[in-house]
Amino acid sequence: MNAIIQFMKRHYKIIVLVLALSVGLWSFIPKGKNDPEKDKLLLELLAFVIEKGHYSPAAIDDNFSKGVYKDYLEAIDPSKRFFLQSDIEEFSKYEIDIDDEIKNKELTFFDLTYYRLLQRMEESKDYYKEALDNPIDYSINEDINTDYEKSTYCTTKDELKDRWRKQVKLSTLASLVEKQKVQQDIEKNKNKSPEEKLAEFRTKQGDKLTKEAEDKFKSNLAKKDTITPKTYEQMEKQTRENTLKSLNDNFTFIKELDKEDWFGIYVNTIASRFDPHTSYFPADEKERFDVSMSGKLEGIGARLQKKNDFTEITEVISGGPAWKQKELEAGDFVLKVAQGDKEPVDVVGMRLNDVVKKIKGPKGTEVRLTVKKPDGSIKVIVIIRDEVEIEETYAKSSIVEKNGVKYGVIYLPKFYIDFENKDSRDAGKDIAIELERLKKAGVQGIIMDVRDNGGGSLKTVVDIGGMFIEQGPIVQIKSAAGKKEVLYDTNPKVDWGGPLVIMTNEFSASASEILAAAMQDYKRAVIIGSKQTYGKGTVQNVIDLNQFVRGNTLGDLGALKTTIQKFYRINGGSTQLEGVSSDIVMPDSFAYLKMGERDVDNAMPWDKIDPADYNLWTKQNNFELAIANSKKRIEVNPQMKLIDENAKWREERSKEDVYSLQIDKFKQEQKQLEESNKKFKSIEDYSNQLQFKSLPYEEVQMANDATLKEKRIRWHESLSKDIYIEEAIHVLDDLQSGTVKKDLTTKLKKDKVVKS
Repeated sequence: MNAIIQFMKRHYKIIVLVLALSVGLWSFIPKGKNDPEKDKLLLELLAFVIEKGHYSPAAIDDNFSKGVYKDYLEAIDPSKRFFLQSDIEEFSKYEIDIDDEIKNKELTFFDLTYYRLLQRMEESKDYYKEALDNPIDYSINEDINTDYEKSTYCTTKDELKDRWRKQVKLSTLASLVEKQKVQQDIEKNKNKSPEEKLAEFRTKQGDKLTKEAEDKFKSNLAKKDTITPKTYEQMEKQTRENTLKSLNDNFTFIKELDKEDWFGIYVNTIASRFDPHTSYFPADEKERFDVSMSGKLEGIGARLQKKNDFTEITEVISGGPAWKQKELEAGDFVLKVAQGDKEPVDVVGMRLNDVVKKIKGPKGTEVRLTVKKPDGSIKVIVIIRDEVEIEETYAKSSIVEKNGVKYGVIYLPKFYIDFENKDSRDAGKDIAIELERLKKAGVQGIIMDVRDNGGGSLKTVVDIGGMFIEQGPIVQIKSAAGKKEVLYDTNPKVDWGGPLVIMTNEFSASASEILAAAMQDYKRAVIIGSKQTYGKGTVQNVIDLNQFVRGNTLGDLGALKTTIQKFYRINGGSTQLEGVSSDIVMPDSFAYLKMGERDVDNAMPWDKIDPADYNLWTKQNNFELAIANSKKRIEVNPQMKLIDENAKWREERSKEDVYSLQIDKFKQEQKQLEESNKKFKSIEDYSNQLQFKSLPYEEVQMANDATLKEKRIRWHESLSKDIYIEEAIHVLDDLQSGTVKKDLTTKLKKDKVVKS
């Protein structure tokens, strides 16, 4: 979940002063690898900063200790496949002592669990390797319970070994059954001609069939015809080999984590016990957080992943220096990295994070990559680093036409901002630009889509909210001391005064909830989406811990994101826990699952304060009528009923934790599952019959950028299958003024005369 960041830094200047005095004694401690003094300092800083700066700091006592103990063990061994019951009994001595260790800067509990975990993980390699050594007997009548939260720790190594065996068996069994199904399909269709197969595919795809999809089907068809059927023994062996490789890869990744990484998990567990949104960022995580907030980084513009000992380029980011240079490609393996004309460093076998650090660097500097191309050739590629914008971070818009009226859709993935550069792009500036573009295109209504938007900058949500009203409050915030502050839009300009719909879901949080709540309170927009949004009504500040230690020789201490305020709607209510209730509730697949703030055990409580002074928006006709019409449509829409039925089915399925490991029973279970799921397939196949297209400026960009074009095609295809967008457009249609409706009716009548 993205943090919502308070932009007025003055709120913790007193803490800075106190901390500068309190930790000055630590200034000249020498740095060593995994220095325990650094870990102790982190504990001290954490406790002090949270105690002085948190909105409502929990007491660091025995109850707090129990919470940390439980959460930390769940974090490092969630499926209970490493620790034994004897380990837990040994750890339990510290269950109510962690609070004292924090206060006394002791690391006994962490050290004990860390070294024991390393030991148990090393032992577990033998368990899964032994389980995959020989053919697996799937005729044995046994099952596995995957509800790890309720399961107990194993009392013996033999019991633990058996738990691994069953988990591995479930994985290979699922893979084997899938391979058998694929082979059965091939066998079933082998006597059909290519023309017959293609005809079936065309019938199945219907009007959704594209030339690209047909060409791909033909290509796959040719490949399938050359496949030699495999025996059961061959498939069984292949599933074990694939599972072994996957587990080895996972353990290689885990092995790359050093003690500092694990301590970061421990510290983060402590921080998050104060509330779900207070967290510790080690140095690398802080950098990633900054990138996610600003959508920018300095480097070459490529995404990387670890593949065995190699680092693979998975994507060249559109518009970045590597993209412009046109030599680096997805599928290249990085073998060496050199800074300018310096000696190249071999990065084969190196941790992915360390490789990334070597490739990234300041704008204008040179990096030389020695890469192995997919054809096996070795090439040295010289790239000048530059600022890279991650396109997926930013707002984007599309136009759709219904009954001769144009509407605009703006998708905002997060409320992004670059705190270090006020001249850089941010969500507020970009939304203002998109609104102007859409107005120029002649749209008569706008959908603001903040589904899955986890929040971001408080400043940008105030800016964006202000674009839809003349002047007035957007949100209220309250500090720990009880001081209330109202954040206003003071600009009388209304960037968009026409019909407005805001789309939310249960993953819309924080800043998204502020925008939705403000527009709902003003009766400025119709809120359409899930029953309620996520329910995060708190404000966080990210504090760089390095600033508190003079002459720091301990290395980067990272940062702390801590809850400093709560925000409230302008009507006085909090969005904490309750979120924002939609004006129009639409069923969705997650409606009955527990995944909101209200489902977190240490979430802060709901409350309310006095309302702010504001005036309702009175320029929107048909507001109540549009809501009433939408509710009627949803009530009788068979697709909506099916989605709700699917949501209930998912909730029931989430309680199913026991799987048979006997192949015939497993197949029967899967068959029943598939049969139950068949009726819901039409949800995925739904088409709203609407055509979405990019704005003219983007059409020009796409002509020269194949990657951007592909991304927009995929987005528009997604919108054309989105029943929620379709209903939002219906609502915009109902919100049109009488004049627009009259003009539209006249146009439709003329069209009917011409066509007849």
